[in-house]
Amino acid sequence: MLLAVAIMASALLAWWIWTPDEDRSLLEARYLLAPGDMMQVGNWRLHVRDSGPRDAPAIILIHGFGASLQTWDAWAEGLGRKHRVIRFDLPGSGLSLPDPAADYTDVRSIELLLALMDRLGLQRADIVGHSIGGRIAWTFAATHPERVYRLVLVSPDGFASPGFEYGKAPEVPSVLGLIRYVLPKSLLRMNLKPAYASPEFLSDALLDRYYDLIQAPGARQAMLDRMRQTVLVDPRPLLAAIRAPTLLVWGERDAMIPFANSADYLKTLPDARLASFPTAGHLPHEEAAADSLAAVEAFLGR
Repeated sequence: MLLAVAIMASALLAWWIWTPDEDRSLLEARYLLAPGDMMQVGNWRLHVRDSGPRDAPAIILIHGFGASLQTWDAWAEGLGRKHRVIRFDLPGSGLSLPDPAADYTDVRSIELLLALMDRLGLQRADIVGHSIGGRIAWTFAATHPERVYRLVLVSPDGFASPGFEYGKAPEVPSVLGLIRYVLPKSLLRMNLKPAYASPEFLSDALLDRYYDLIQAPGARQAMLDRMRQTVLVDPRPLLAAIRAPTLLVWGERDAMIPFANSADYLKTLPDARLASFPTAGHLPHEEAAADSLAAVEAFLGR
């Protein structure tokens, strides 16, 4: 009898915490503005949002790890007055399908960005990237300078943090693989809170969006694959080769990528300036949206 009760309790617990993938059609009903925003770009099926005047200068926004194109909502609205604003979900993030080759390396991301620009008929553009999107952006500017006008790096990834080594893939604990099957919303909230300097900024609505999109089919496996395939290289030779004028945007209370790293970028980039925000964390384009947007608009309008 006790064994039966224990088995039943275990089954109920498993049912309660089990987090299956969400139906894609339901997610698209919530987060896809138009059917045409799902676009075939080379080998990838991407969620792309293209707004603003088509004949205006183009600007491409690349989100960070675990995020989606909605992270740029405030900036996209403001920039759209004078720019053609293109933002997209990286493969396996948001509504974009996972990479068909399960390849989430920086080399693959650069190929994707080239394919996207070609698909949209863009020879050059201003490039904006946040966190790992920042690393993709500055790598792109260093390796394809002919495709980049100006560069905006928001809390960019690139310099190795303590405990990490250049040229070596990180050790991802095997227990983390359980997120493919079990992901309580409370656990997601706990992991997102450090990204914001003000905990109250992580509203229920914002958490719901993250939680919905992380349950897209294949998204959690893609997230694990991207973590395992991230191999940082010493960024200084590439950064020193960048000729595009660069604006660094950083929250001074960033708990994810230290604000002190901004000094390394300023010392290495040939033409860079810094806009910092004392009350913002890792996402100044969300937490200090108006002030950070003003800094970006002033930079682009030089």
